[in-house]
Parts: sequence; structure tokens; C-alpha cells
Amino acid sequence: MPISANVVLGHGVKIFQPELVNLYGCTVGDETKIGAFVEVQKNAVVGSRCKISSHTFICEGVTIDDDVFVGHGVMFINDLYPRATEDGRLQTEADWQVVPTRVKRGASIGSGAVILAGVTIGEGALVGAGAVVTHDVPDHQIAKGVPARLGRAVPRENSQRTGQQVDDRQVGDRQIQDRQVHDRPAHKEIS
Repeated sequence: MPISANVVLGHGVKIFQPELVNLYGCTVGDETKIGAFVEVQKNAVVGSRCKISSHTFICEGVTIDDDVFVGHGVMFINDLYPRATEDGRLQTEADWQVVPTRVKRGASIGSGAVILAGVTIGEGALVGAGAVVTHDVPDHQIAKGVPARLGRAVPRENSQRTGQQVDDRQVGDRQIQDRQVHDRPAHKEIS
């Protein structure tokens, strides 16, 4: 699988296994990381400082803004009514129209999610693993399930994991880490 000569790669882009990706006619922004078995098609745009995890498919018409996380095996779709043939002959590019999709700055998409054509995922939004997104997701909102439904808002002060506290303690000759995320209590020590 190649990285075509017509790909525009920003400064500091890391493609960990370039022989195991398929990139052609796309643009990838500065400092973005791309995992193995990723395909990014022509006219797709991936912003700066993004992480695109393995086995993800980013098709033509998808625009991913800066600072976006895309989990493993995420599939974008750019055609609302896909067909193999038109009037008994194989379809060509002239037989269908790309429906654009946008993922705004700082959004996160969980592993195995499917993003249908024409959807906008809002700034700082979070799409749960395995969700099928059929409608727009507002800024700083969580979408989860099949089909994806809106959940609670993503706490803005915790959107960059600033609310996470780590407490390191020594128990016998082992060191343990209790994590207190948001308002959940740490695990109790066993005596």
C-alpha cells in the first residue's frame, strides 16, 4: 500500500508503518500521527496534531480539523445511496456525488464508530466506541449508541483530562497507582 506522490504531508507527520497505509491525493497537517492499515482518499483533509489510529478509512469529502482523535477501525461514508451499477452498467465517478463530512477541532471518535455522509461532529465532541452517527453532533456533546443519540455534555474543564489526579503509593515492595478521575473515589487498599 503506497503513499502516493500527490499526498501533501505537513511538517513532522509520523506514519509509523508507511508500507502499510494507503494515502492518495489527500492533505495531512503538521505533527499528525497515522497508524497502520489506514486509508485516506483523494480530496480528504486531516488537520494538524491529529491521531488517526489503525484500520481507519477516511474517504473523499471528509475534513478533519486540528487536534482530533480518531480511534481504531473508524469508517467514514461519503455516499448516502451507494450502488454498484447504474442502468445495468458499473457506476463511475460521474454517477454519484460526494457528500461532505466534517469533524471539528478537538473532537474524539471512539474505535469502531461509523460516521455517515453529511454529518458534522462538533468542536470538542466525543463519539462513543461503536456508535453509528447519522446526525450532527453539537460542540462539546457526547454521542453514543446505534444509532448514536446525544448524551451529556463533555465537561469543558475536563476535555483535556485536566481533572485527572494520580496518587502513587507504596504497598509492601510494590508501587500502586490509584486514579481518581473526575469525582470518583480512588480504590481502597487491601490490608
